[in-house]
Amino acid sequence: MEPIFVTGHRNPDTDSIVAAMAYAALQNALGNREYIPVRLGEVNDETQLALERFGFEAPIKISNVRTQVRDLDFDRPPVLSARLTIQAAWNVFTNDTSLSALPMVDENDKLCGLVTRGDIAAYDMNALNNRHVDSVPIFNVLAALEGNVVNNPNKPIDNISGQIVITLPRSEDNSYGLTKGCIAFVGNQPEAFKQALKMKASCIVLCQAEYTKELREMKPEMTVIYTPLEAYLAVRMLHLSLSISSILPSTRVITFSPDDYIDDVRNKVLEHRYHSYPIVDKSGNVLGSLSRYHLINPRRKKVVLVDHNELSQSVPGLEQAEIIAVIDHHRLADVQTLNPVYMRNEPVGSTNTIIGTMFQENGLVPQKNLAGLMATAIISDTVSFKSPTCTQKDIDMANRLARIGDVDLDDIANAIFNAASASERTVEELLFTDYKDFHIAGYTIGIGQVTTADSKSVLTRKKELVELMEKTLEENSMDMMLLMITDVLKEGTALLYVGEKDIIKQAFNVEPDKNEVFLEKVVSRKKQVVPALSLMWG
Repeated sequence: MEPIFVTGHRNPDTDSIVAAMAYAALQNALGNREYIPVRLGEVNDETQLALERFGFEAPIKISNVRTQVRDLDFDRPPVLSARLTIQAAWNVFTNDTSLSALPMVDENDKLCGLVTRGDIAAYDMNALNNRHVDSVPIFNVLAALEGNVVNNPNKPIDNISGQIVITLPRSEDNSYGLTKGCIAFVGNQPEAFKQALKMKASCIVLCQAEYTKELREMKPEMTVIYTPLEAYLAVRMLHLSLSISSILPSTRVITFSPDDYIDDVRNKVLEHRYHSYPIVDKSGNVLGSLSRYHLINPRRKKVVLVDHNELSQSVPGLEQAEIIAVIDHHRLADVQTLNPVYMRNEPVGSTNTIIGTMFQENGLVPQKNLAGLMATAIISDTVSFKSPTCTQKDIDMANRLARIGDVDLDDIANAIFNAASASERTVEELLFTDYKDFHIAGYTIGIGQVTTADSKSVLTRKKELVELMEKTLEENSMDMMLLMITDVLKEGTALLYVGEKDIIKQAFNVEPDKNEVFLEKVVSRKKQVVPALSLMWG
């Protein structure tokens, strides 16, 4: 079953994290068990407090949804021991004509090479001219020749080596071409058998010939093997009884990991152009193999986007993924899909309000702790119902979920907006924990937001914050950076800015001073700050 990742935006806030968890829980309750909530960034103090309060752990973190080797329907060919015979490997190829290569493993089951049909065919052709074998295990020989040892040699051998000679009558002499230490393939030829003893052959193979009383009385000291095969076939089978390790190519095998990205794999495959590439895990165990055709139409990761629909805010590699659904309450942006998808975008203050409605529409009630967590997310994203994005639907849903979760909304608001004081957080955390990039009419602007019940403590870090904003602006070639320090008690925002002062002045009709201005009744980034800048830049 392929997982479907449910993800919020980068630098996730409470609404984003909880929306991913709630939507996955909804789908799982409906029987779709493959939905998995994930996150793209670290959990901030507010969200962590909420998760701990209701007994949840943060979703797993992912870095991208680029297509990986693990997403492919790669082949899973038999994995053979390199100690098997060449004949055994060829039989595997014969039984499955779709195989182009077989991975070989050593005694520790780790990849040690790759053998192809061509490797075996090339070896077999070369064997026609090569009349010598080295260190062939006797067990392999007996299996290949379908034979058995018929005598009790003085010195039993474990391996066979030597020049291969088929004894045929010779006109010039009666030596049959035999040499010292050779492997003699003898038919029903007592004289040839006797000559092999005289020349001290290392082994005698009786081909379709009985080990008669006459031969036994010659008391051969070397190993004598009987085979029902005729001599020429027996010689061929002897060559094929070598272990596969003896013919493995010496070139380094190009392998891939399940975590490798298809873009990188494709480049390497085009560079080397081999038939097959083993896939191994971190321990060197073979998982399968891939060929060029696997890369033509790879299976994409499946993703559901919640609380955003803007490419710059979404998971890296989204263009390689298949978007299944989008659940959001922001303006429509630039995310594109290959196929029609389920899209739900409502003008409410929190994504969890939408998902709560979906629970209701399906006749489902969220579990008690999840309901309390969803109510917390609505309080967070609507700034305790003070945000201009807040609707009556948000208020009603938050109250309904609070009753299910047996929680007090005022108590929740007090807890999350005082989750951590400014002195306990780095300037990087203050600026980037809840941060989003926007592209408006050719301008690039970054906006961070800190929601607190004590804006005064955050403003004591103004000098450090402005310095970091200036540095970030320069390094990323941006047009403007803003930090909204939203105070839920004052119902307004202290806005720190880096960029053109006149833009702030005209967009918000204020007189900014020393990179700071207070905006009364402004608490929403998406409904008050971004629209004001959009009007300025057309």
